Amino acid sequence: MGETGASTELIEFGAFVAVAENIRSLHNVGALFRSADGAGISHLFLCGYSGYPPRAEIHKVALGAEHSVPWRHAWHIGGVLDELERRGYELVVLEQCPSAIPLHEFRPRWPLALVVGNEVDGVSPGAIGRAHTSVYIPMRGTKRSLNVSVAFGIAAFRLAEMRD
Repeated sequence: MGETGASTELIEFGAFVAVAENIRSLHNVGALFRSADGAGISHLFLCGYSGYPPRAEIHKVALGAEHSVPWRHAWHIGGVLDELERRGYELVVLEQCPSAIPLHEFRPRWPLALVVGNEVDGVSPGAIGRAHTSVYIPMRGTKRSLNVSVAFGIAAFRLAEMRD
């Protein structure tokens, strides 16, 4: 279902897509697929050094969602963001940065692309700079962040609820 580096000029992506930048853990990639499937995300872009199918580690966590969610790998996130912007997507970065607003206060417009980043460094400054909006999940404990796949799941389902 997915291709690495494939042209997507004739592909329809749907109203809700996700972009994952430099995700180190193949288990996290698998969890992104599984949450994307459950939240109704129609396309997953795996950018940079993010792993992509077929990989046993991805399949172990995705439980087959890597076959039900169309995907594409691209080495450079900039080209993916360019393409999504040309197609009218609102680029929404899930990141704790000065301009970010709490996820529950965000009012999306569709079509929408949810962008998540590396487990340690987050979304790259270049991608943050391209975003139309940055959102974050308010934390109530002593830790300032969640695992990328957990945060992605929360945001994806919250945005899907807003769309419904």
